[in-house]
Amino acid sequence: MKIAVIGTGQFARSFIALWQLHPDVEEVWVTDLVPERAQQHVESHGLAGSFDTFEDALASDVDAVAIMTQRWSHGPLVLQALAAGKHVYSAVPMATTVDDCEAIVAAVRETGLVYMMGETSYYNPATVWARDHIAAGEFGRVFYGEGDYVHDMDNGFYAAYQYSGGDDWKETASYPPMLYPTHAIGGVLGAWKTHAVSVSCTGISDSRGDGVFDTKVSRWGNDFSNMSALFELADGGVMRTNEFRRVGYWSGPESRFRFYGTEQVMEQSVTSTVVTVKTEGEDYHKGNTLDISDELKPGEHSDVPEDLSDIDPGLLSSFRSGTAKVHDRSRLPKEFEGAPNGHEGAHHFLADDFVVAVRDRAHPPVNAWVAARFTVPGIVANESAKQGGARLPVPDFGDPA
Repeated sequence: MKIAVIGTGQFARSFIALWQLHPDVEEVWVTDLVPERAQQHVESHGLAGSFDTFEDALASDVDAVAIMTQRWSHGPLVLQALAAGKHVYSAVPMATTVDDCEAIVAAVRETGLVYMMGETSYYNPATVWARDHIAAGEFGRVFYGEGDYVHDMDNGFYAAYQYSGGDDWKETASYPPMLYPTHAIGGVLGAWKTHAVSVSCTGISDSRGDGVFDTKVSRWGNDFSNMSALFELADGGVMRTNEFRRVGYWSGPESRFRFYGTEQVMEQSVTSTVVTVKTEGEDYHKGNTLDISDELKPGEHSDVPEDLSDIDPGLLSSFRSGTAKVHDRSRLPKEFEGAPNGHEGAHHFLADDFVVAVRDRAHPPVNAWVAARFTVPGIVANESAKQGGARLPVPDFGDPA
C-alpha cells in the first residue's frame, strides 16, 4: 500500500517512521500546511515525497491517508478522504461532534473502506491485561470501571500548544477536556465490551487566570480545565472517567484504569497495579491481592537514536516508552524490532493494525463503530457539563457491519 500522512507535527513522525519500515507499505508521502516541515520528514526518513496540499494527496494514487492534524479538524478531513475513496487512519479524537461521528460510521458502512482511530489506550498494558482476563471470565460480572487521563498543562502541554498553535495558541489550548476523552474511555471500553447509554458530567472552571481556559479567549468558550463524568452502560454497569488538566502531580502513567467484577478486581495507581487472586488451596479467595506491576511496566523504548530535542521533557514518555511483558510482539513485523515506540508500547501495534486492516480489507480493532463508542460519550459529557451536570442520553451506532 501507499500512504500519505496529513500533518507532520511532533506526533506524526513516530508513525511515519514505522510505516516506512513496514514490509507491506510501498511508499510513504507527507503534506503539511508548513511545507518546510513536510520536506524535513521526506529527507530525514527517506520518504517517497510530499504533496503541496491535502487535496493533492487525495487526487493521487495513494491507497490511504493518515490524518495527523489538529484534533478539531479530524472529522471533516476524514469525511473528505473517505469521499475520495481513501482508507483512513485518524489520530484521536474521531471528531468533535456527534453528527460527524455518525457520518463517518455511515460512510465506512456505505463504501467498505477501512477506517481506524489510533487510540493508544487500546494497547495500554493495563487495558491489554484486563481485556484478556475479562474475556476469560475471571472477573465474573464486571459492574464498574474507571479510566483517568491525568495530564497537567504545565507538563508539556503549554509547549505543545505553542508549537502547533502559533501566535493564537491560547485560543486552542482551552480545548475542552471531554472533547479529548478517548485516552480514558478507550482504556475502559477497550477491555469491557459494552457502551455508554447516558452521562452526567461536572466541569470545574479554571482559576489560573493566564488566558488559557478563559471563555473570552477560548475558541469553544470553554473555562473547564478539569472534568469528571459518570456513565450508565448498556449492560447495566457504571463507568467513571476523569479528564484533568490542572492537577498536582506529573509522575506515573497519564492514563490509569480500574475494573471491578463480582469475582475479581484490578486497581491501577500512579505507582502500582494490583489484582485480587485465588490463593492455592483456599476456596474463599476474595481479598487476596497480587502485584502485577512488573507485567505492565513498559520496557526500553528503542535501539535507534532519535533527535527529540524539540520535545518538551514533560512529553518525552509519550515518544520513548517500549512494550510491556503483557504485550504480544509475535504478531508484529520483525522490522519493528528496536524501532522507536511510544505511549507505553502502543505505537507499534497501532501502526501494524492499520496496514493489516487495509491489506486484508478487514475491520481493525478500533474501527469506526468502536471509535464512536470511545468518542461520542465524551462529546455528550461536555454538553452535560455545560448544562450543569444534566443527565443526557448517549447515542450509539451499533456494531461493525
